[in-house]
Amino acid sequence: MRGFRLVSFFVWCLWASSAVITVYAQESPRAVNLKVDLLQYPMLQVVNGYPVVGYHVNDGNQPLIANKQPAFGWELADTGGGTMQSAYRIIMATDKDSLAKGIGNVWDSGKVISDASTAISYAGNPLEPHTDYAWQVMLWDEDGVPTGWSPVGHFRTADTLHEYRTAFYPLQKTDEWPQRLSVLPNEIQADFGKASFGQLRLTLTSVDADTVTVRLGEAVNADGTINRRPGGTIRYAEYRLALQRGRHTYRLQFVPDKRNTGRQAVKMPAYIGEVMPFRYVALEGYAGKMETGDIVRATVHYPFDDFASHFESSDSVLNAVWELCKYSIKATSFAGIYVDGDRERIPYEADAYINQLGHYSVDKEYTMARRSHEYLLHHATWPTEWILQSVLMAYNDYLYTGDLRSVRQHYDDLKAKLLLPLREANGFISTRKGKQTPQLMEAVHYRGESLRDIVDWPHTGGFGMVGNGETDGFVFTDYNAVVNAFHYKALHDMAKLAEALGRGADAEAFSEKAAETYRAFQSLLWDNRSGAYRDGPDTDHASLHTNMMALAFGLVPDGKADRVAAFIRSRGLACSVYGSQFLMDAIYEAGDANYGLSLLTSQDDRSWYNMIRAGSTITMEAWDNKYKPNQDWNHAWGAVPANTIPRKLMGVEPLEPGWRVFRVRPQIGSLAWATAVVPTIRGSVRLSCRQDNDTYTLELTVPGNTTAQVELPYAGKKRPAMTINGESVRVKGTDGLSALPPLTGGSYRITVDMR
Repeated sequence: MRGFRLVSFFVWCLWASSAVITVYAQESPRAVNLKVDLLQYPMLQVVNGYPVVGYHVNDGNQPLIANKQPAFGWELADTGGGTMQSAYRIIMATDKDSLAKGIGNVWDSGKVISDASTAISYAGNPLEPHTDYAWQVMLWDEDGVPTGWSPVGHFRTADTLHEYRTAFYPLQKTDEWPQRLSVLPNEIQADFGKASFGQLRLTLTSVDADTVTVRLGEAVNADGTINRRPGGTIRYAEYRLALQRGRHTYRLQFVPDKRNTGRQAVKMPAYIGEVMPFRYVALEGYAGKMETGDIVRATVHYPFDDFASHFESSDSVLNAVWELCKYSIKATSFAGIYVDGDRERIPYEADAYINQLGHYSVDKEYTMARRSHEYLLHHATWPTEWILQSVLMAYNDYLYTGDLRSVRQHYDDLKAKLLLPLREANGFISTRKGKQTPQLMEAVHYRGESLRDIVDWPHTGGFGMVGNGETDGFVFTDYNAVVNAFHYKALHDMAKLAEALGRGADAEAFSEKAAETYRAFQSLLWDNRSGAYRDGPDTDHASLHTNMMALAFGLVPDGKADRVAAFIRSRGLACSVYGSQFLMDAIYEAGDANYGLSLLTSQDDRSWYNMIRAGSTITMEAWDNKYKPNQDWNHAWGAVPANTIPRKLMGVEPLEPGWRVFRVRPQIGSLAWATAVVPTIRGSVRLSCRQDNDTYTLELTVPGNTTAQVELPYAGKKRPAMTINGESVRVKGTDGLSALPPLTGGSYRITVDMR
């Protein structure tokens, strides 16, 4: 079952030397989609949240470049041909005319022999504050043939320049109109189709200066009327609006909620104003004629490309789950920093980790994730595991962008997040051994007195939920298996970051500590009788959480993987929507595609489909109201399939920083077909899988300047029959999987004989 092990390098070389793959070459593509400090639109300007053109706005809310040495990047235009970059030349000037003459009066990099197309640091004359710059890049392909110049990119520097500062966009508003408008005897009802965080404008006509009651909400009753007592933190609001004579446009000013505008909450900026999540609007007491255009919702969100990603399959439930989760990432971006939903609007590491992976999977956008991560580095929350997740977020940031500047800037903060002062001689960390000092709290930037292990949330008996909470009966001991799984993963990731920064001694030390924790897991936690890992050395209880974390984070050796996977299957969805992130990662790590698909398409009350059935159009904080009665209906940590479907089911994941090399390992299970567009910082990966009893077909577009390592299923033959673009290739199979020779930028049709 384990199955998906990488084939040794010498086998790759054998395949590469024996296979001749035809890629239909076209003209050498130019660089496109130029980025500065990860922003593709650094000249975006907004006024009151609406994009504007034609003049510079100096209100402090624009995406100005504030780094003395900004980083540049680009994609290769998609021509369908196999193209790799061998060199580049960047020219930059203060005016477009100089560029038209091929002159970079600010910077001319000259021809640089490199395939780098992300995170290229500026190396020209010192930049001036509050100045416009224009730049272009010329590339050379793998044959040394130069391309034409790219389109011109523009950016503007901030009034003050820094050694390092993360760039980010202003928040944006998009006006939306009701999808359905119903005129009833007592009220007018509007349904926008989906909930969003927004504001409301009404254009109303009054002869007698009437007073109108306006109701807004996220949920409706069985008869279609807005639910005025939805419970939990599902939102409802009611306002009395005194009309003027004549026809006028009114904007409702929402009353701020005391809890989600408190000290720890992320506040809405003044240029946007207060928002609330709502889908439905009802007007009572309005005598005038109402048109659809008279009710406008101004939805607030971070700039978002709705067409950057795509997924569709032969399963309609799976398609609906994908659309729910993709939309949830956009809808919950309203604060500009990842928050935990509308009840608190507080950033938490666990929410941000899932939000980060989801955002990367549905849009080519990396700045909101980085800004949220850096915010949390200095505004830590109380759960032990969540402190450790800051390191995981830092590694994801580097893996998906190829840009080390944030890690370099915050290296000491990241080291503190490893919680090494809590480490014991047995290789585990513990929060119960009296080692939580004020110095540690200060180092991790937590303003409380001590950290507490969480495992999952809520715990048994909390908030009056049905059942025994979301921890699968986890037994808390001095040495918490889940906490130490995260500790191992953080050490593993931190070692890679230290190595990338040239800190070899640190990398070696972190690797050694990770190896110690790995050995402790095997010697102190493994229960051979049950075929699972225990929750701690002092208990016989084995939970879903301990075992799914161990498998997801690489703590399970091959000889134990099948038994651990079987134990995980036996527990079902005995975790929260947060825990499901690691459950799904573990399931697909085990190669259990059909089980993963069964959970993604489940229609039980603990399922993503249940969120749709309950009436929510943004993912919930919990599987259902009965499992967390105080939950909200707008929690991005419930949107796990937004990243699981592209990363695991379609199998597209980066292997080297900045997507230089990535893996394509589709695990579509019993689906007849599935197709996806997966955004990356180097361009879009496009793939379509189709299977029947005889043939498995993959159509794949690899972005220019990247290399794909493709692994496909087969029927179990030692040498599966395979073609790439109609030409037979010789490959070897391992445990039901065939690994292809590396595929560089281009379009491919791959078939596997499944008979």
